[in-house]
Amino acid sequence: MLATRPQAQQFLTDHSEIRPLVSGDTIYASGQEVTHAILPHDGILSYMAQIGPQRVVEKASIGAEGFVGFTYLMGGGPSLSDVVVTVDGYASWLPLDALNEAMQRFICVREAMLAYAQGLIVQLMETVACNSLHTAEQRVARWLLVADDRTGAPEFRVTQDAIAQMLGLRRATVSQVCSDLMHAGAIAYSRGRLTVMDRERLASFGCECYRRIQAVQLQPFIG
Repeated sequence: MLATRPQAQQFLTDHSEIRPLVSGDTIYASGQEVTHAILPHDGILSYMAQIGPQRVVEKASIGAEGFVGFTYLMGGGPSLSDVVVTVDGYASWLPLDALNEAMQRFICVREAMLAYAQGLIVQLMETVACNSLHTAEQRVARWLLVADDRTGAPEFRVTQDAIAQMLGLRRATVSQVCSDLMHAGAIAYSRGRLTVMDRERLASFGCECYRRIQAVQLQPFIG
């Protein structure tokens, strides 16, 4: 687990602006110039892949352990995907020139950014494997566990339509999985608000992908 020093934390705080994350909003469109690193305090952002003219699926998600602006570490360039708010929250908008200065001044910031980049690659690989090999039930349980980790709140707002879209599943399939999880006492769900009631029970429906993703989660950059 890597954390930035108090001086680095203060620099990042002083040079950033906190803005709300509103579910459904697009932060960056694919091909759009990246001007700020987005560092969530809570909530979830998702990298979305366009599959055909009308279908999208989640490639990876970002919580307080990460940031949007991964292309900066690869030499800059436009956003490689649409970046969409999946779960409401707040995030710090940090101009890229301030991020560059922070990485030059504070070794801990550079180390944290590179460690996160490694963790994101692990998440991408696990997501590909999970979506290819595991059942809808396992994939939904994995996504909900990760979401619960990142929101850090008793409940969060997410629709079954959104989960279906992110996982490339039919809405009816997600509805059935959520119904089964509710009957098992793992979650509660009403009017778009979801609560994880029993994490151990929910994890029993999941797969080993969650544990591997969890193992590389880092501390928040700001907070």
